[in-house]
Amino acid sequence: MSATPSVAFDRSHTDDLIAYLQASPSPFHAVAAAAERLEKAGFRQVEETAVWEGTPGGRFLVRGGALVAWYVPEGATADTPFRIVGAHTDSPNLRVKPIPDTGSAGWRQVAVEIYGGVPLNTWLDRDLGLSGRLALRDGSVRLVQLDEPLLRVPQLAIHLDRQVNEGMVLDKQRHLTPVWGLGRVDEGSLIAYVAAAAGLDAADVAGWDLMVHDIQPPSYLGRDRELLAAPRLDNLLSVHAGTAALAAASASAGPASIPVLVAFDHEENGSESDTGAQGPLLGTVLERSVFARGGSVEDRARALAGTVCLSSDMGHAVHPNYVERHEPGHHPMPNGGPILKVNVNNRYATNGVGRAVFAAACEKAGVPWQTFVSNNAMPCGTTIGPITAARLGIATVDCGIAALSMHSARELCGADDPFLLAAALKAFLES
Repeated sequence: MSATPSVAFDRSHTDDLIAYLQASPSPFHAVAAAAERLEKAGFRQVEETAVWEGTPGGRFLVRGGALVAWYVPEGATADTPFRIVGAHTDSPNLRVKPIPDTGSAGWRQVAVEIYGGVPLNTWLDRDLGLSGRLALRDGSVRLVQLDEPLLRVPQLAIHLDRQVNEGMVLDKQRHLTPVWGLGRVDEGSLIAYVAAAAGLDAADVAGWDLMVHDIQPPSYLGRDRELLAAPRLDNLLSVHAGTAALAAASASAGPASIPVLVAFDHEENGSESDTGAQGPLLGTVLERSVFARGGSVEDRARALAGTVCLSSDMGHAVHPNYVERHEPGHHPMPNGGPILKVNVNNRYATNGVGRAVFAAACEKAGVPWQTFVSNNAMPCGTTIGPITAARLGIATVDCGIAALSMHSARELCGADDPFLLAAALKAFLES
């Protein structure tokens, strides 16, 4: 861990994170909210089907639940390397099936599928809303966000399961189906309800990507309000920090590097999609940026050879009730600053050189930092970091924020850490 921080804490950053989380119940909303912040910072959206200009300035593109943004400074050449902050927009949750209307024993229910690594019990007995996108027959897409207590996955009463406290077992097919009313299944269509809420006719809806979200708002927690409890911290905290860092870095960017933010979708289920880290999206954007500035294949190779990526994703704080599950010499704490994530089996992309890059960024920003390593007896998770490093052949470092309850419907982190992470990311993008 580094020394005491010299940067002044700014809780207004966390206040804005709270607003961002509330506006981003789905990856599509997360991208839209980040794009809105970038536009206010002077970035403009480009279309993938258009011819790109190589002139200086900030640009971003949106593809579904993914976003790539970059800023070309004055004086940048065709072989100027990139400084990339990588994150992801998706979070584990329950997603609506293609035929959503179901029910049993006089209850109307919604058929859902498990998305990502979900601790199932955290979705029980919560007031749930619906969000996502509707695909219309005219080819357009409409975002929808219903922040109302619409659904609930009711837990079985202890009187009917006396052994529940000795080990609850939930069947993903039978026990996770939310209720949303009484009556026959054919008495009301979920899609018709959502379409009407969006001001649309159900007949105009040709497809949908809908998911549930906990409608309880984020909140500060603890005696001194030093903690933040919120949904989707993994990994919208990093998307928000990266967006803020890129907007700030663009104001002072020099010709030494081109700052980039990439927020992928589908990290929680393997990244294998056109908007995931396994796909060609980032590589294509970097290549087109080089070519738009008059560069060649040789210039692209030189630019990537000097490029560095910080993959930012949530990590594990030491849990006071399960200390034995953690590596004894590495106990990251909330509000201790960003964490460097290390795994010698390349579940994280960090190596010794990457450690130096991360340490330099934190030192420049004046923020403390910590190191996370898994207990040898515990399997280690992974991130977009190793995928990005392998796919593009660029130096990559894994970092993040220490948190509890990762992947739960509601997670917990230090209230000062979001600002500290953003400060470190900004310093990295400016280096």
